[in-house]
Amino acid sequence: MRFGGSINLSTTGIEDVDANADDYEDDSQEGNNSGIIPQAKWPISIRDEDGNFDDVVHPGHKAKGNPDVIMSVPKMWIDNPVSIHQNKLMSRELAMKIGSCATPDASGNHARGDSCPISERTIYVAIASYRDYQCRDTVTSIFERAKFPERVRVGVTDQIVEGEDGPCDAPYRPCKEDPEQMLCKYKSQLDVYQVDAPLAIGPVFARHLGHRMYRGEYYYMQSDAHVTFTRNWDEDIISQQEATKNEMTVLSTYLSDVVGNIDKNGKSLINTRPLMCNTDYESGQKNKYLRHGSQPEAVPTIRGTPQLEPYWAAGYSFSRGHFVVNVPYDFHQPMIFQGEEMSIGIRGFTIGYDFYAPERSVCFHHYAEGANKKARNKVPHYWEHTNIYAGAGTKAMYRLLGVVHMNPEIDRKEWDHTEESKYGLGGVRTPEKFYSTFGIDVVHKRTEQHLCRFVETGIMHKKFTPFLRKDGMGIDYDKINYKFKDPLNGEKGSEDGDDEYEDEEEEE
Repeated sequence: MRFGGSINLSTTGIEDVDANADDYEDDSQEGNNSGIIPQAKWPISIRDEDGNFDDVVHPGHKAKGNPDVIMSVPKMWIDNPVSIHQNKLMSRELAMKIGSCATPDASGNHARGDSCPISERTIYVAIASYRDYQCRDTVTSIFERAKFPERVRVGVTDQIVEGEDGPCDAPYRPCKEDPEQMLCKYKSQLDVYQVDAPLAIGPVFARHLGHRMYRGEYYYMQSDAHVTFTRNWDEDIISQQEATKNEMTVLSTYLSDVVGNIDKNGKSLINTRPLMCNTDYESGQKNKYLRHGSQPEAVPTIRGTPQLEPYWAAGYSFSRGHFVVNVPYDFHQPMIFQGEEMSIGIRGFTIGYDFYAPERSVCFHHYAEGANKKARNKVPHYWEHTNIYAGAGTKAMYRLLGVVHMNPEIDRKEWDHTEESKYGLGGVRTPEKFYSTFGIDVVHKRTEQHLCRFVETGIMHKKFTPFLRKDGMGIDYDKINYKFKDPLNGEKGSEDGDDEYEDEEEEE
């Protein structure tokens, strides 16, 4: 059986962009790793890439012993992450070769590095949607509220039941009747890869497909399919990203609820934001793994810049485009829901990325509670097809935890090592460094409690950011020996044998 994604379905009233396979070239830029980095282009779309798709065995069916279900999917912009990070710290020179500028330089080069004006730095937005009626509203909000929508491109993995669910690229009215609708006006900047709902096997696979649609944009943003953006969100989030002066920054957080927090014109009504620090073990799929809980939300302690945090969140992420290249979602993790954030977060940490909470929210989430409870609770979930893939998630969780060294009690022979280097760790830091720094015991499956007291107060930010490398290529954890201990358990965090946590907390 063969399945393929549909791009810009004809039933939506949107005309296909003329396909021209010659627009995608294997030309490369000069310099180190030049044979690996494709030529930067703008505008660009996967609709212009006839013949540039891979035939892959559906990972859910493969896990069940059915290798005959084939999908045609977009090729990765760069197929092998190791060819870029090379299991060591990526150089700034190489990082500057990844990321397109809306206008080229005098020689016609769109990869202009940080010489590209901030207003012309392109943004790729990846959205994973499962039968979500608000997907088209989210895309509309992205283009309508951006200050410079012409530099934004959106890629949606749209998992729907055709005939029952409205496609994410379908405007409410035909484009011929109302061409000013965002889905019409910016149709050339919207790629929608449609997947039959029964082939949906969780957010990891859906977001993996989203990563496959990345085409060298300067920045990468990830959000859910039911989100409303603030006015000039693009200008705001880029200014926050650049304020860290860290090329390896990833801004990430759980989003605040939309109700009561944004006005009809897109202005945020709050000055608080969530911070990622509340995480503990839970059991599921015959494994124990870390799961984020409810996160604290308050006025930022650190002002003028995003605040350093230990964890990454899947619901919202903003970074340089090379984050997608270096830390792609694992193709071999079907039926994973809880655990994806540990996979991406810890792998990203080992490759050299640092996670920060935005100082200001640029979008808000439509949660299934309050005024939105009734409508959101009607949206189906991918696990409605769990019976088709029974048992696949357990095996995938073994792999997920094994890759990040979180299940040392499991024999390595018990999990799938296919393409492990591609979807694995980097060589800048180790998972063990992450676990020891933030109080995680992977053997006994427990954490040092009250980590948020170290993070939310700004102590982590103040202790760790002075070790940002001079060239801005991430924080040098080789110079950090701090080990967090629960401050309410009579213990103190220490660095180089000095007990410092208590004194600094009192100063706060």
